[in-house]
Amino acid sequence: MQLYGKTSAHAIAVMSYLAADPDRRAGAEAVAKARGLSRPLAAKLLTRLATAGLVTGQPGPGGGYTLARPPEEVRLSDIAGLFEPRDPTVFCPFGFTCCEQEQPCALHDQIAALRQAGRKFLEETRLSAFAGQTLECGAK
Repeated sequence: MQLYGKTSAHAIAVMSYLAADPDRRAGAEAVAKARGLSRPLAAKLLTRLATAGLVTGQPGPGGGYTLARPPEEVRLSDIAGLFEPRDPTVFCPFGFTCCEQEQPCALHDQIAALRQAGRKFLEETRLSAFAGQTLECGAK
């Protein structure tokens, strides 16, 4: 079971780069290189994040993107929620219609607990967790 999809993972990677040094202004190319993304994908994500008010962009020489809010105010769920449903569907291993609250399958409670733990992780984890992290993935 995954907490979020690939696009959300890439968006969180972009935001983690900006959160590592909130005073840094970074362009799409620098973000892409640091996180192993293509430049067009990084640019597309930054545009979407800017539209949502999570980053601000400044065009021109010396421009780039910065976080729009302090990292301790941005939750991973704020980012993933732009690209995913807030409550992802987890399907029963017995089939789509077999497991219900009234008649749960043998794994129902464990799946529900995993889902709740994932939701809690995304709600409680803030971008400030990435402060000072200089890990760079390299270009692809």
